[in-house]
Amino acid sequence: MKKLVISSLVRVSQIRESAADDQGGVAAEYGVLLAGIVGVVAIAAAALGGRIGGLFDTILP
Repeated sequence: MKKLVISSLVRVSQIRESAADDQGGVAAEYGVLLAGIVGVVAIAAAALGGRIGGLFDTILP
């Protein structure tokens, strides 16, 4: 009986440790953040592309 209680406590401890490991969640959050930044840069480049091209044409004929 004592062995069963000890093994149960060890198993509960292992489950708690694995639940506390959130490295995959952090990686997913960084991925979402990176996708948002890439989206903003793409929209800005599309909106300002003509102006920037015209600016370079005046500087470098």
